[in-house]
Amino acid sequence: MKVIGIVGWKNSGKTTLVTKLVANLTAKGVKVSTVKHAHHDFDVDHEGRDSHRHRSAGASEVLISSARRWALMHELRGQEEPDLDALLARLSKVDLVIVEGFKTASHEKIEVVREKTDEPLLADKDPNIVAIASAVDLRAGDVPVLNLSDVEEVAGFICSHCHLRAAPMTAPMTAP
Repeated sequence: MKVIGIVGWKNSGKTTLVTKLVANLTAKGVKVSTVKHAHHDFDVDHEGRDSHRHRSAGASEVLISSARRWALMHELRGQEEPDLDALLARLSKVDLVIVEGFKTASHEKIEVVREKTDEPLLADKDPNIVAIASAVDLRAGDVPVLNLSDVEEVAGFICSHCHLRAAPMTAPMTAP
């Protein structure tokens, strides 16, 4: 599977770009999965639900399934957080995995810069950043700078860089 990361400082527009890229690329026939790193505690389950009760009772993993989707929740219970490679190994095969976050991992990434800040460019110290998607005018040495507002340009760069074949753009799919 091809992997491209979307990284940047907090509130730089990473999630907005990822969702636009997923919609754009899937409309072109590219099969896409995403991995999102959270720096905070999160839960996909809710107190009082049967699956939550299973986890609260001590289950290491709880898989919940319906006719529309399934989800596997794995409790670390004091174990170390898995690295990106371990998480990618758990995914079904797709054309492209877009990783949001994991900014210090060694996969290739696009840095998102929405506005000028005092934060340094990650590309200045990370050789794995292959492009910058920016809403402001900036120069980044040999790293290409893409227009953050032009999802077609960013998606085209990803397809070219990752050697993905994409069909011509069709009408965007609506979310369920």
